[in-house]
Amino acid sequence: MSKVLLVHAKGGPPLGHVLSRTAAKAEVHLLALSALPPAVAGSARRLCASVVTPADAQHSDLVSLIVERAKAVGADAVLTFSEYAVVAVAAACEALGLAGAGSAAALARDKRLMRSTWQRRGLPQPAFRPVATEADLYAAVHSLPCPLLLKAAWSAGSTAHQIIRSPHEASAAWARSRDVMAESAQLGYAELHVAEADADFVVEEIVTGMASDWFDEPGWGDYLSVEGVVADGVFHPICLSGRMPTVEPFTERAGITPALLAQDAQDRVVALARRAVDALGLRDCGTHTEIKLGPDGSMWLIETAARFGGAMTVPQIEEVFGLDLVGMLVDHLLGRPVEWPEQALGPAQARGAAGSLVVLAVDGHGEAWQDRRVWDFPVVSADVSLSRGSELSVVVESSLADGTVVPVYDPAAGANTMAALCLLFAADPRTVLRDFETLVDALPRVLPAAQPEEASA
Repeated sequence: MSKVLLVHAKGGPPLGHVLSRTAAKAEVHLLALSALPPAVAGSARRLCASVVTPADAQHSDLVSLIVERAKAVGADAVLTFSEYAVVAVAAACEALGLAGAGSAAALARDKRLMRSTWQRRGLPQPAFRPVATEADLYAAVHSLPCPLLLKAAWSAGSTAHQIIRSPHEASAAWARSRDVMAESAQLGYAELHVAEADADFVVEEIVTGMASDWFDEPGWGDYLSVEGVVADGVFHPICLSGRMPTVEPFTERAGITPALLAQDAQDRVVALARRAVDALGLRDCGTHTEIKLGPDGSMWLIETAARFGGAMTVPQIEEVFGLDLVGMLVDHLLGRPVEWPEQALGPAQARGAAGSLVVLAVDGHGEAWQDRRVWDFPVVSADVSLSRGSELSVVVESSLADGTVVPVYDPAAGANTMAALCLLFAADPRTVLRDFETLVDALPRVLPAAQPEEASA
């Protein structure tokens, strides 16, 4: 039986989903660079032939650690679904002579390299400047028109994003973003291979989206993502995922599969995603390309990742389109034939719709809740009325335990202050969107109030 070394770290699709699909294709050996979520620790040991945990994985060179572990178990493929381990796994695959994202993986990870590559190709994107010091930031805010967005070059999940509305805000934004990156590293949300990656930033123009020019009804965000895969250097688009509007500054609240776009609009979006992925030169990996939607058909590239979308994007695709992307990628990396979709799938090919909602202590208008609340999914399930036929569940391994006080939303920390991740299946994308709006409005009302001693703790 073929053997796969799966490198686990924070982020990406839920580990339980990834493990079960990988184990159906090969003997799995798990290298856990982050602690296993308690909800899946037991099943991980049942599904895996071996599990090496953080306590066992001390090594000065992450690439060497992965290479040594792959050799020890006789791995025929090595893969990860975590943004923070993509570069290290790609380098290890290169050293082992195995299929992987290739040496270009860093271009899909470091936002400075990514944007420079796209700039050379003339692809549409916001104007930007690399930033390594506070002096660099001062120079940038005087050369680009405000407002600007400061973001960490190696971050994920909208972490350390800061809006700079005038040059005099630059110093405070710089200090806050640096602090958030340090805090994120303590939580395990940090690049694992590149030393001092938390010191690298980029500042970019904030472009104005126009969702109403793309969607026939209100409520959709002004950006979306193209999910895909690169196999033997050829990009295969899978589908598009729509969004609800972000929470300031640009924290994602919900992803919905499929995006409810007309076919000609979908074709134009996919064409830009293809140009973006092709420019990076990736070889064998999942891809996730985010695109801002502007007026009169204009678009700007936000970023491309050399891995599948995080949160519940992969399970949503499996539910809606019947595609096991994890299993398909494993098959491809093992040299087995895989039939990728001939073109991006859309609403016409979907069987219903699915969406994932990040629970933040922010209402539908982007305002913070007026008081502290306790997360309690059974209460939510019982007291929030959704559309007939809609099925709501909570992703346990990505959520706080019931009875935990919901964190105060911190704009700079982004998804680090989430309380839970909910998954919804419904008849169509429109219903998912409306049910999520209902859920967001209801949460601060139906969740139990936190006691003063709980909130202070």
